[in-house]
Amino acid sequence: MVAFSILDLSPITADGNVSQSLENSRRLAQVAEAKGFKRFWLAEHHGMRGIASAATSIVISHVAAGTSRIRVGSGGIMLPNHSPLVIAEQFGTLEALYPGRIDLGLGRAPGTDMNTARALRRNLEAAANNFPQDVIDLIALLGPAAENQQIIAVPGMGSNVPVWLLGSSHYSAHLAGMLGLPFAFASHFAPDMLLTALEIYRERFTPSKFLDKPHVMVGVMAAAADSDAEAEYLFTSMQQSFTALRRGTPGPLPPPVRSMDGLWSDHERTMVEHTLRYAVVGSPQTAEARLQGFLKETGADELIISLPIHDMDARLRSVELFAALPSFDSSTVTG
Repeated sequence: MVAFSILDLSPITADGNVSQSLENSRRLAQVAEAKGFKRFWLAEHHGMRGIASAATSIVISHVAAGTSRIRVGSGGIMLPNHSPLVIAEQFGTLEALYPGRIDLGLGRAPGTDMNTARALRRNLEAAANNFPQDVIDLIALLGPAAENQQIIAVPGMGSNVPVWLLGSSHYSAHLAGMLGLPFAFASHFAPDMLLTALEIYRERFTPSKFLDKPHVMVGVMAAAADSDAEAEYLFTSMQQSFTALRRGTPGPLPPPVRSMDGLWSDHERTMVEHTLRYAVVGSPQTAEARLQGFLKETGADELIISLPIHDMDARLRSVELFAALPSFDSSTVTG
């Protein structure tokens, strides 16, 4: 048994809008809280017609205001897009508003296409190369002020918001281990380096004031329903989205279809199925079997699931079904 959390991108559906998506995120978090999920994280993406969580700190506040116990945070903030001081102030403010409930997951990727990335941070190479130092600076800004410290974050100083490093390759595994931080791997869209990244993180882990031993969270795409056939039907929305993304034509989350025949080529099908090979799709019995195998393979301490389901009622039903699985552990949830 492990703690379950939810990663949400505030999906904009083909027949919806941004306002509906943001309200759906809050509603999803409320149900997740009631069912005993540990965290509800939102991800920073820019210029994506199907994702409403670009202003991630604001969406976190929107979700946290509608809940009372579940931890709410970023999965993640793409730090090279921002000044560490600005993020310290934003998350220090969130911690002041919702004490003891805020997480700060940090990523190194731009979370967008290269043209939009340039508009966000101007100097792409320098921003990426500065990532390790930016992480260290941000952690310092969230901690107690040192003697004669000239730059302070207000709010932020002394908030000690928990920082996670997120990764889809070996880079952040090395850094998270070196800094003694918890590590979350994006196996829901980047499965190839999962096991080697976890091995590197655990081997290189140095105990710190944050952790005395490695702590791993792994991500999976998911869709649970009362039957395998229904879950597979719901998951075609994600299969269509990934196909469009690989074609360079991303858009709103489409409604599901009864068959993907004619909607992707054989090559696209192989590529998408490879990318989503850790996805947990099926009835409760099928989902539990998939999860048990995945958790055994990774030795993960926590699991975070992303639910790219077009219909909101079906998305909420999926949350309920996951919360009823034998592997679901709500004992670590406080409040």
